[in-house]
Amino acid sequence: LLKTHVQPEKVLYISSQNASTIFPAFANRLEYSKGEKKIVITLHNLQKNDSDIYVCAGVLKNSSFLSVSRSGTMMLIKEVEQTDCSNSLWGIYGLTIVVVLLFSALICCTLYRVNMKKYFQKRKPNAVYEDMSYSSRRNTLVR
Repeated sequence: LLKTHVQPEKVLYISSQNASTIFPAFANRLEYSKGEKKIVITLHNLQKNDSDIYVCAGVLKNSSFLSVSRSGTMMLIKEVEQTDCSNSLWGIYGLTIVVVLLFSALICCTLYRVNMKKYFQKRKPNAVYEDMSYSSRRNTLVR
């Protein structure tokens, strides 16, 4: 496997005796599996400078002739900005706390404006009660 255009270099070499050489730039980032007529290559932890056209090539025995496959695989790696979710969570928590405090202040102001004491005091009856039974009896006894 070769990188061919941007930064030409060898990536992976597998001999007919199944001896393999992974070149230093891909040392801990490449895995492969070999079948009868197929090799599957997996690259991990891709970086921006890995962007290139990758081609498979074969070397004939006792020759320096390189046989390159017609089509390669173009890989374009873009860097992705990672967002820190913890900052946005603190924003949500802060906003929630502010809303709760404002709601509590609104309730307190409303209760202060409405005189709540009068709703919780025992009401004194407006009726006057007079027990006239004793005086009624006395007047009857006198007569």
